[in-house]
Formats: sequence, C-alpha cells, structure tokens
Amino acid sequence: MRKGLFLLVMLSAALLSDAQVQNKVYLEYIDQWKDVAIQNQKDYGVPASIIMAQALLESAAGRSELAINAKNHFGIKCTNDWMGGVYYYDDDRRHECFRHYANAAESFRDHALFLQRPRYATCFEIAVEDYEGWARRLKECGYATDPAYPQKLVKLIEDYRLDQLAAGKGSKKDKIAQPAVVIASQPATLPGQRVMPLSAKEEKEQFFLSHPKKRFNGVPYVDAREGDTYANVAFRLNMRERELRENNDALGRTMAVGDRIYLSPKRATGINTYVWSYPGLSLWQLCQEEGIQLESVLKLNELDPSVEVFQSRQRIYLKKVKEDAKR
Repeated sequence: MRKGLFLLVMLSAALLSDAQVQNKVYLEYIDQWKDVAIQNQKDYGVPASIIMAQALLESAAGRSELAINAKNHFGIKCTNDWMGGVYYYDDDRRHECFRHYANAAESFRDHALFLQRPRYATCFEIAVEDYEGWARRLKECGYATDPAYPQKLVKLIEDYRLDQLAAGKGSKKDKIAQPAVVIASQPATLPGQRVMPLSAKEEKEQFFLSHPKKRFNGVPYVDAREGDTYANVAFRLNMRERELRENNDALGRTMAVGDRIYLSPKRATGINTYVWSYPGLSLWQLCQEEGIQLESVLKLNELDPSVEVFQSRQRIYLKKVKEDAKR
C-alpha cells in the first residue's frame, strides 16, 4: 500500500514538474516577444493574442528546428515572390523550402505582412478581440492543415490570458496566467510564482518519470502523450529535433498520442523473419511497431518508396532470406 502511494506521489510530482517546466519556457517566450506582438497589432491589425499563440505553437516557444536554425517562428514557407534566405526542411513533403530570417524579430514582422495577402483578407473582417473567430478563419483560409489548429490556438490564448496583452493586462510575466495542473494533493502553480529551472539531467529524469522508458528490438522508446511534439520532446531530452525525427523516420510527420518515440536509431532488421500487413496499415506504423528502419523494409521487400499504406494483406520481410525460402 505504501509502495503504491509512493509511486502515485512520484508520478504526480513528475507530471506537475512537466507542466512547470513548460510554463517557464512559455512565460519567458511571451515576456520576450509580447511587445513586438502588441506593436504588430497596432501596425498591421493582426491580434496580438493570435500572433503570440501562433508563435508559441509553430515554434514550440522558440525551441523548434525552424526557429533555431532559420529564425522562422511561424512556419512560413517560401513563395514565388520571396527574395530572402531559405532553409530546407521536411514538413508535409520532403525537402520543403522555408523562409530563413536574419533574426526572430524579422520573422514576427514578416508574419504580419504575410497575413496582408488577399488570401487572408476575410480575417480582418473579424474584431481583434474575437480571437476564437480569428483562429477559425485562419484555418479556413488555409494557414494550417491541422484540423485542430483553431482549438490549439484558443487553448494557448485562454491558458496564458494572451487576449489581455494588447489591453495592457498581462504585459508583465507575473500577470500572465500559468495553467494549473492539479494532481492528487499537489498544489497548483500560483500566478506570479517563479519556477526554478531544472538542469538538463534533472529535466530528462523528470521526463522519464512521466514517460516510462520501454524497449523493443533492443531499442529504447517511450509512448507519446497528449501535448507531446517532436520539438518539445527533443528539448526535454536535450537532443536535436532532427535527430529524434530521424530515429523515428518522422521527417515531415506530426506526433500523435500513443506513437512510439524511439530514443536511438531503430535496427536494420526485425525480431521476426516476417509479419503480415493488412489493408489500411501504414508502412510507417508497421516499422514503428517492429522497431525497424523504414528504408530497410523497403529494400528487403523491394517496395516502391511511394508506398505509404498497404492495400492488401501481404507478407513483409523483416530479415533477409534466400529467394527459395520466400516461395
């Protein structure tokens, strides 16, 4: 009984610490860029709340690969009229062209200018105070492909009271709400309460308390939880986002709850000699379930690289076998 209670307390503390660490990162980011967002609302008519929520979401509070390497905090891709720097990154498709800025402030300004295009004209029919309307309209105009994009923006705005930024409220870090995570008898973080940063080692240890490490085919992995992204998981593990994506054949993919996140490169062969696919099973999902590199499965089975989802039941080899053994 005592052991179970101890584990519950430890898990509760870990989950609370997860939220505290993210809150600190988000609060620092908001404090750094709130004035730019407010000024852009005045100059270009884009709500400061929407600007900040998009920046937090698209850049993982400045921790994403695009934000770090290309100073691109809004995921804006190259267009025919773009004359600035470029950065190639695998997103919806492989090796896509994204805008590269000299600094993050330039990215914020270009985001406001980007929304002045005719494509987004109907957004400006909505009052700047109506952040929910703006969030829905941005999705309708095609800013993002994620069907839950409006809800994610609204949640960030309401959790951190970003709608108060341009009204002169919440302009200081201690006036921005820190979302409370109440677990068991643990107290929620109070507004204005400072959270001491964890060392990289401590942060990784806390991550594994809430994401128990498992192993398959000799490769360690954890299961993705709600709110996880490749950017923030890589940040918690003190590793590059691209490295984490490459470990999981996930260049251009979005992390979903329940996905296996391999912490080191998968094997070139599987545990079994072969497995059976079924209609609707994706090649990527099969490779994650078997802990094997996607490229290896393509080569072992001489599959067309364009194959994404199996259309029929077929034998998929995970190890090299002699031709006569396949018959």
